[in-house]
Amino acid sequence: MARPTIMLSPDQVREVETLAALLSQDQIADYFGICRNTFRAICARDREVDERCKRGKAKAIAHVANGLLQKARAGDTTSAIFFLKTQAGWRETSQVEHSGTNTLHITREIISPAEQVRARLDRIAERSGAQEERP
Repeated sequence: MARPTIMLSPDQVREVETLAALLSQDQIADYFGICRNTFRAICARDREVDERCKRGKAKAIAHVANGLLQKARAGDTTSAIFFLKTQAGWRETSQVEHSGTNTLHITREIISPAEQVRARLDRIAERSGAQEERP
């Protein structure tokens, strides 16, 4: 005999969105007192539960990302570097330029990470300002 299908109540379905902002799917299953595989199966068969889970996670990420961006814009170098590394593909590297003809003359230009961050933030701010001015 097959086990009965476990369904979440309407209140639990609504609660999934709030929980997903803070917990993983495994933790949500533990919160509801159901098997982790059962919760994943519920998400697979119930589109509303799956969408609420994704929406809750996305809202939390957006909230944290907004705070990070605000700190970066306010001059917090650590936040700016983290934001640029994760969102703009930025890496801290030395830039080396070689020049000359059959000589050993080498020019090495090192741009400090703080200067790179300032330049990137200025470009982002310029683009944001241009977008806000559009009708």
